Amino acid sequence: KCTHLRLACQTEPKPYYMSKQWWCGIILLGLGEVGNFTAYGFAPIALVAPLGCVSVIGSAFISVLFLKKTMRTADILGGTLTVTGIYLLVTFAPNVPQEITARQVQNCLVSWPFLVYSILEIIIFCILLYFYKRKAVKHIVVLLMMVALLASLTVIAVKAVASMITLSVKGKMQLTYPVFYIMIVLMATSCAFQVKFLNQAMHLYEATAVMPINFAFFTTSAIISGVIFYREFQSAALLSLFMFLFGCLLSFLGVFVIARNKKEEHLQVRFIDCGHIPGQNLTGKIQPDSHSSYYGTLNNEDDLVKSQG
Repeated sequence: KCTHLRLACQTEPKPYYMSKQWWCGIILLGLGEVGNFTAYGFAPIALVAPLGCVSVIGSAFISVLFLKKTMRTADILGGTLTVTGIYLLVTFAPNVPQEITARQVQNCLVSWPFLVYSILEIIIFCILLYFYKRKAVKHIVVLLMMVALLASLTVIAVKAVASMITLSVKGKMQLTYPVFYIMIVLMATSCAFQVKFLNQAMHLYEATAVMPINFAFFTTSAIISGVIFYREFQSAALLSLFMFLFGCLLSFLGVFVIARNKKEEHLQVRFIDCGHIPGQNLTGKIQPDSHSSYYGTLNNEDDLVKSQG
């Protein structure tokens, strides 16, 4: 964003992909995603997925430094709620073994809870897709619900792949099992379709509306998939489960508060460059007063219009 704003102020802006600053941002973003992927191999899905709200807090505060935005009271309140929720999430997250072997993944794939969950998810996704394709219903909830349903498969596959790679690095080879490559295909396919529907939502609606709803849907879907596929809350106490869900609720609320009534910043690009009009200054008016008899002509053409009259 900082690169795009800087390039827009130049008289002869170059393509953004020619900027070293833009590439630096892309590399940092890639490193962050690698870290997020690796985290699934060491921590439960129910903990990693909700911690995505840290990026929302980071964006709100870093934008003050790099984009020169003003800090709002809503940002401070939302950040406080989110940090409180994060503390509860980390404290009461499920404590389950995270070394998931290929054989365990195979057993989970054919377990009856996951089969029932998969059938219900496919039915719901087909209904939403029917309304999206046949009825042209492109409501933000419909689009982001499809993203969330695909995300549940993505996090299952990501955790399986990350866990098997981690075990293989430790000396317990898991990459020879076919299920490893099945999970890679599932991860790539579900990610690709997520991008399609999320891009559609970003095209039709403001990012400030898409961001909090997508975060809430994605996190809920990821937690449910972790509970069903990896049985992460199987031995959790009722109090721990309640406090964990309360932490999720606070995180959701904090993200909504930060994004609420936040105006989009658009690049100011002139539709007509006045400097290319002979006899006109860059700050000169293109049109005369709308109540004038010469409305619709350039200012320096007034004499010509009078002579023609």
